[in-house]
Amino acid sequence: MVEQQILEKYAELALRTGVNLQKGQALMINATIEGSDFAKIVVRKAYELGASDVHINWADDELTLLKYENAPDEVIADYPDWKVALHDTYAEAGAAVLSIRSTNPDLLQNIDPALVAKANKASAEKMKNFRSYTMNDRIPWSIISIPTGDWAQKIFPDKSREDAVASLWDAILKIVRVDQDNPMAAWDAHNATLKTAREVLNDRNYKKLVFKSPGTDLEIELPEGHIWKGGSAQAETGVMFNPNMPTEEVFTMPHKYHVNGTVASTKPLNYGGSIIDNFSLTFKDGKVVDFKAEQGEEVLSHLLDADEGARRIGEIALVPDESPVSQSGLIFYNTLFDENASCHIALGKAYPTNLKGGAAMNGEELDKHGVNDSLIHVDFMIGSDQLDIDGVNQDGTTEAVFRNGTWALDIKG
Repeated sequence: MVEQQILEKYAELALRTGVNLQKGQALMINATIEGSDFAKIVVRKAYELGASDVHINWADDELTLLKYENAPDEVIADYPDWKVALHDTYAEAGAAVLSIRSTNPDLLQNIDPALVAKANKASAEKMKNFRSYTMNDRIPWSIISIPTGDWAQKIFPDKSREDAVASLWDAILKIVRVDQDNPMAAWDAHNATLKTAREVLNDRNYKKLVFKSPGTDLEIELPEGHIWKGGSAQAETGVMFNPNMPTEEVFTMPHKYHVNGTVASTKPLNYGGSIIDNFSLTFKDGKVVDFKAEQGEEVLSHLLDADEGARRIGEIALVPDESPVSQSGLIFYNTLFDENASCHIALGKAYPTNLKGGAAMNGEELDKHGVNDSLIHVDFMIGSDQLDIDGVNQDGTTEAVFRNGTWALDIKG
């Protein structure tokens, strides 16, 4: 068992450094029933910090699976209006949103992928307004994780359930720096490093990036006015927050019409309760024109057919191989962690904040700048210690950005 003091330390980090909860602000939490003890610690801490209201949206893997197995398809593929209204109400009131993710990666592996795809599309369509609040940093939001039994045993299959959970707790607490004497100070220093990295890349203002590694030969053009971001973000109110904990990335958007070549995954992707592994995508003029996967190919097909923008890229992120997540040696089957072990790209919607003035643009204006739009935003990992990245300058000259999976640029400041 993790000591109460450590759990409170983690909860405080999520509230102060994660969403940076302000006195008098409401907080909405997404959490699983299996993690209720920790969620209650977060709620108590939030009120101690001056939260005006704390609401929890509870989820339960077992109930989710029972619904998929027994409810009519039309019920599963419909997202209720009351859930939409709930989220919109909190977002419009300027609430902070904290998600505590801990879902079983294999939860829906035996469910028809077409049905899961319909349900995902329905929720994405209905939650479009709410998502605009998070993807445009209009409100502070953050995602953290805690172990659950099924997830822990997926990572540590040879251990008992109890030992697996304990091992996963150890890994998570170390990766998010809760094991340090002052986690918030450690995060301040880490955010400063990521700020230096994004400033270096913004100063370079590359025209395109070229990725090469086993199975990957991909050229990604960057739109004029693109912005590299990473680490802490700033909400409309001026409050600084950390959207992801952990985070080891700096990221920007590609030009939706100028991505060409083939890219191979380097870690499994957990999507919609199913695993997609050992897959590759071939792009022409920004669009996926061919794909294959050793595992989960049907799931990948449904993902790519979610809408027109699902076959285009919305994000490219750089993560050095020496990140704490990578150095743990673990595959987490959880995008929050695995994406911070490796360079990655995201199929689907781009963050408008990755373009100068993008947050204030309408859909037509964003499209003219090469900004992708979609109902989905799905990160998958392409980095390894064999990845090289070259940056192509505006004058056509090139320079090394990554060599053997780590920075070739001086980002130490």
